[in-house]
Amino acid sequence: MTQEGRYIYKVSELTSSIKIILEDSFPNIWVEGEISNFKSPSSGHFYFTLKDSKSELKSVFFKSSNEKTKFEIKDGMQVICLGRISIYDKQGVYQLYVQKVEPKGIGMLQLAFEQLKEKLFKEGLFDESRKRPIPMLPDRIGIITSSTGAAIRDILHVLKRRFANVEIIINPVKVQGEGAKEEIRDAIQDFNKLNNVDVIIVGRGGGSLEDLWAFNEEIVARAIYNSKLPVISAVGHEIDWTISDFVADLRAPTPSSAAELVIAKKSELSEALDNIEKRLKSFPLEVIEKHEQHLDDLEDDLILRFKHYIELKEGRFNLLFEKIEMLNPLSILSRGYSVSFRLPKKKIIKNTTSLKKGDLVETRLSRGNFRSRVESIE
Repeated sequence: MTQEGRYIYKVSELTSSIKIILEDSFPNIWVEGEISNFKSPSSGHFYFTLKDSKSELKSVFFKSSNEKTKFEIKDGMQVICLGRISIYDKQGVYQLYVQKVEPKGIGMLQLAFEQLKEKLFKEGLFDESRKRPIPMLPDRIGIITSSTGAAIRDILHVLKRRFANVEIIINPVKVQGEGAKEEIRDAIQDFNKLNNVDVIIVGRGGGSLEDLWAFNEEIVARAIYNSKLPVISAVGHEIDWTISDFVADLRAPTPSSAAELVIAKKSELSEALDNIEKRLKSFPLEVIEKHEQHLDDLEDDLILRFKHYIELKEGRFNLLFEKIEMLNPLSILSRGYSVSFRLPKKKIIKNTTSLKKGDLVETRLSRGNFRSRVESIE
């Protein structure tokens, strides 16, 4: 608007002009700073301030852009932001419209990995006490991996070599890229709903951290944790560790080793059965021999006890016999005495009053006896 030779701007007009200048001057820039005043309302947009020791810059990270951010943005975090400078018309302030955020000093994926690992650890998803045992000889094995990758070929080769009779059910999924995490989660849930396998192997072959990222996703970790069926995680190479490895009931260094861990060699099982059969055959003989030895010990003990019992009884018998002998009136004969009986009734003659002249008397000595007739009585 022109007035008396002057051009007078409206506030909105001036703001728009400045906005054009800023957007033309700073269309695509990287800015380094510390996150502060971070807010995330229900809209899903992120609002924060980038600052250094001297200045602050208001920033907005809209939901359409921040949804792909894999790590959690927090106050105090040192970051590098890609965005454009423009004006927020309503308040007339300039701010950074963020398109991408990267952590400073550590890779974005590595930071996301460490953050999720710490979160799930605190929730108890890695606890050894809750992990389920892997069945020794499963009838059916469920495999979740790519149908075209090297992992499935390695697993099938090892299983066929070790135990060709085992039944295998494959649930093919994408193992990287868009939609991979959802397919892996759904496959785990499908096996649990159908309950048609004894154990699940989930994994893929080696690759970069980005290639393996589907197995570092929270929805995959929680699907493994919530599985009622035991899960073996076999992702990448031996040096690779994923969140799935920490949550799973068993971590295999490679897909091939997962196949070796899930089932024993048929030859090893056959050998074990042969050993058990031999032990079962030799077991009754061992039991009988042990019982026979025990019977021999009992017999020896019984004989010893019976012999001791007889000796005790013999001692008591001899003692009683000696006492009886001492009381036996006939035993005195051995010391030179004799006993006389009046015949014919053989009554012991204790005094002369029981005799009369002419009685027949029998006298017993220590050796032999004789008969006499009473001639006189005194």
